[in-house]
Amino acid sequence: MSGTWLTTRAWLLMLPLLVVMISVIGWPLVDTVGLSFTDAKLVGTGGNFVGIDNYVKMLSGSNFQRTLVTTAWFAIVSVSAEMVIGVLAALLLNQQFRGRTALRALMILPWALPTVVNATLWRLIYNPEYGALNAALTQLGVLDAYRSWLGEPGTALASLIVADCWKNFPLVALIALAALQAVPRDITAASLVDGAGPFARFRFVILPYLAGPLMVALVLRTIEAFKVFDIIWVMTRGGPANSTRTLSILVYQEAFSFQRAGSGASLALIVTLLVTLLAVGYAALVRKTAGSAA
Repeated sequence: MSGTWLTTRAWLLMLPLLVVMISVIGWPLVDTVGLSFTDAKLVGTGGNFVGIDNYVKMLSGSNFQRTLVTTAWFAIVSVSAEMVIGVLAALLLNQQFRGRTALRALMILPWALPTVVNATLWRLIYNPEYGALNAALTQLGVLDAYRSWLGEPGTALASLIVADCWKNFPLVALIALAALQAVPRDITAASLVDGAGPFARFRFVILPYLAGPLMVALVLRTIEAFKVFDIIWVMTRGGPANSTRTLSILVYQEAFSFQRAGSGASLALIVTLLVTLLAVGYAALVRKTAGSAA
């Protein structure tokens, strides 16, 4: 009887949250699914049922395929760089030196600032007329003339990756730094006595303690990078020549710029499915890593 009452009480306590989730997430999701099978426009009512034509058109279209490659490349390069830079920063900040506390506080600043603010700052840095990057490179003799870093297809995506890394590597660094605090000092001291070098200490002593937390950081950053929108929209809006257009921007353009609500809904669901599969795959990898560590 007590067990039944506790179960009932638990459901009653969760009822307000369930109502909010169904209202905010559940019903819009169901409505989007229904909309994806129609040719409805953003302005107007209704729409004709077209079955899976929207999905076939989106998946077979060259725009989707090119955008998927761009999104995957952005996610792979940016997340890889963030993981490496974050771990190196954590190893540095784990050392004893004067000003370490202030440096830790400053490192959080890029991540703490809103993404729109970060994107605006980097857009000014990359400005082809008065940007700080062009000024520094020309004064150092690296460049002969100012370049439009965000206006050239060959450099726009790389410039965005740099901005995204600067924004998000502190998250990886904080997670890695917290994990480093758990490494027993007697083990590291023993490795020094045994004559282990820096690389050997990192690989055999430190890395086992970092593996689990870094896997969590990898999951979070990969999913966020795969559905990135705001930093790219503020800096390039997917240009030039769609060279920086990601899946989220393609969804926005399809639904709102071109006002094709039906095909936009189908594309949004395709992206949702891809992100879900990515999250499930990473979750299985995290469980496998945790199980092997145990």
